[in-house]
Amino acid sequence: MFESLSDKLQGILRGLRGKGRLSEQEVAAACREIRLALLEADVNFRVVREFVARVQEKAVGQQVIASLTPGQQVTKIVHEELTALLGGTASELQLDGQPAVLLLVGLQGGGKTTTAGKLARRLKEQGRRPLLAATDLKRPAAVEQLRVVGEQAGVPVFAGEGASAVEVAQAAVEKARADGLSPVIIDSAGRMHMAQELMAELAEMKQAVAPSEVLLVLDAMTGQDAVNVAGEFDRAVGITGVVLTKLDGDARGGAALSVRQVTGQQIKLAGVGEKLDGLEVFHPDRMASRILGMGDVQTLIEQAEAALDEREAAELERKLRERRFDLNDFLRELQRLGRMGSLDHLLAMIPGVQALRQQMPLELDPKRLRRMTAMVQSMTAQERETPDLIDGSRRRRIAAGSGTSRQEVNLLLKQFRQMSDMLGQFADMDGKGRFPGRIGGSRLRR
Repeated sequence: MFESLSDKLQGILRGLRGKGRLSEQEVAAACREIRLALLEADVNFRVVREFVARVQEKAVGQQVIASLTPGQQVTKIVHEELTALLGGTASELQLDGQPAVLLLVGLQGGGKTTTAGKLARRLKEQGRRPLLAATDLKRPAAVEQLRVVGEQAGVPVFAGEGASAVEVAQAAVEKARADGLSPVIIDSAGRMHMAQELMAELAEMKQAVAPSEVLLVLDAMTGQDAVNVAGEFDRAVGITGVVLTKLDGDARGGAALSVRQVTGQQIKLAGVGEKLDGLEVFHPDRMASRILGMGDVQTLIEQAEAALDEREAAELERKLRERRFDLNDFLRELQRLGRMGSLDHLLAMIPGVQALRQQMPLELDPKRLRRMTAMVQSMTAQERETPDLIDGSRRRRIAAGSGTSRQEVNLLLKQFRQMSDMLGQFADMDGKGRFPGRIGGSRLRR
C-alpha cells in the first residue's frame, strides 16, 4: 500500500536526521523533493501545492523541542499534514432511519457489488440485519452476481422482476421496513464512463429512497482519474462519503491523498483484499503513519482481537511464559494469521517492518502457508510437542508425507524457532514474564 510514495518520503525525511538546526534552504530543498514525490504519486497538483506550502511554513526555523531532532520534528509536521489531507479523523457511517438506506454509486468495474457484500457482512457482524438490493438491471448477470455475494455474506438479496431500478429500490426499502431489516444496501448500476442517463437515474433514486449515505465506490489504483470521477458524481448526485477499493494494491496513493481535498467528502471505508472480510474503516492518522513507515499497531491489534478470543490469548500467554510454545501452537498461529488477512498487509502495520522481515524471513505467499500446514500435519503428536526430536530421518519422512522437500522442512523448523524466540521476547518485555499488551483481551499496556 503506497509503497512507492512511502519509500520516497521516508528517504527524504531520513536525510534531515542528525542536523542541529534546519535552515530555510534545507527545508526548501526537502519540500521540493516532497513535491516531486507527491506529483509522481499522481496527487492532484493543487493539493500538492497547498500541502507543500503548509509543511514549509511550519518547518522553517523549527528548533529541536524536548527530545525531538529536527528530522523528527519535520516528520511530525508531515505526519500532521498528511493526516489533515486524508480527512483528519475517521468518519462513521450514518445509519439513520427505519430502515437506514445506503446507496452505492460509481463506475462499472469499480467494485460496487463486492463492496456491497463486504459492507453487508461487516454490518451483520456488528449485530445489524442488512438487506442487499439489486438495482443494476442493465449489466448482464449483475443481479445474479449480487445474489452470489449475498449468499457468501449470509445476507438476503432483494431483486424486483420487470420493474425499473428506482422501483426496485423503493420496493426493497418497503420490504426491509416490513421485515425489520436495516440497513438497505443498494447496489446501483454503473457505466464504463460518465453518462447523463446514469446520473439522472441515480438522482431520481436518491430522491425516491432518501438514503442516509450516498457512498461513491472508487478504484484507488486509477489515481487522478478516480478523483475526476469523484468530482463529477459529487456535482451531479451529491455524495456523502467515499469507499476506496483495491487500496492494498495502490503503490502510489494519488486517489487517497486527493479525493478529500477535491470533493470535500471523507473517505469512510477502504477495501483491502478480495475476501468479504477485506473492508476497513479508513483512519487518516493511521494511514499517514503507514505512509511514513511508522506502522499501524492499533489496526493490527483490532484485527487480532477479532481473530483471537480471551481464552485463547490467556492460554498462549501462559505457554510463552512457561516456554512451552510448540509446533501445534505454531500451526494455530499461522492459521490465525490467515484469518486476519494478507500477511503483506499485516506486516505493513508493524513499525520497522523491513527489519522484522530480515530477522524472520517468513514467506508471505498463501501457498507457502498451506505447505507449512501440510508439513506440521505430517508430524507425529510427539514431534509437534517436542520439535528437538526431529532428526534427519524424521525430516525425510515429514517431507515425503507432505509432498515437500527436506530443505522446506528445515526452513519450517528454523522459522518455528525464530517465531518462538521472538514471541518469548514479547512475553518478557515488561520484565515480569507478562505480555506488554494482551491482544485477545481489552488490555493494552504501553
